[in-house]
Amino acid sequence: MAVNIKNAAELEKMRIAGKLAAEVLEMIEPFVVPGITTAKLNQICHDHIVNVQQAIPSPLNYHGFPKSICTSVNQVICHGIPSEKKILKNGDIVNLDITVTKDGYFGDTSKMFYIGEVPSHAKRLVEVSQESLYKAIELIKPGARLGDIGHVIQQHAESNHYSVVREYCGHGIGTEFHQEPQVLHFGQPNTGLVLKEGMTFTIEPMLNAGKYHTKLKKDGWTVETRDGRLSAQWEHTLAVTANGVEILTARSEESF
Repeated sequence: MAVNIKNAAELEKMRIAGKLAAEVLEMIEPFVVPGITTAKLNQICHDHIVNVQQAIPSPLNYHGFPKSICTSVNQVICHGIPSEKKILKNGDIVNLDITVTKDGYFGDTSKMFYIGEVPSHAKRLVEVSQESLYKAIELIKPGARLGDIGHVIQQHAESNHYSVVREYCGHGIGTEFHQEPQVLHFGQPNTGLVLKEGMTFTIEPMLNAGKYHTKLKKDGWTVETRDGRLSAQWEHTLAVTANGVEILTARSEESF
């Protein structure tokens, strides 16, 4: 497994791309309300990335993906395609997954949004998913192992009676959207790749209210829970530092 180690100049470019991706999530929040289509959210984000940030919306045409962001609503786990037909309604939960390319480097992040008044059981799933990401981030430092990250996510999810999606995972990132290593969201402690300073990757746990099994829709992209129950996901792009971690896609609302 050839894992790319970033130098100081590369990390600075990763910081810029990460900051831009986080900024898109902050910019779009006021628009994520009942009655808007996911296609409209896509258009607003696309225009901001291209015209304001002078950057590239990375998902667009990536292996044929037709839109600039992913919009995954309710039982959709990931890779939901924005559509004029998909109108957000009161009680929905939605993940917006944003990836921005700037000067050849990628920043990748996602956030869950509540649409209007959301049932408490849905809020709980969203909250535990975010907690599992934060618990994983706390472990990152040189010498930690990827199995430690997967284990803490799985443990937190399952102790709250949720399941962790197996088929999709975090990934290395840099001058490519997806690089080595694969970052699984389940596993055993003290196993897997040993982390080193300069590694950059995403952690993006997907937690399901029901079972972890998935199904791919006929569009070839949209991944749903097989049992039709809710799913939630949060994602950050991270860099291993000399003594810990830097969250390259941190938003101003977060405190680390």
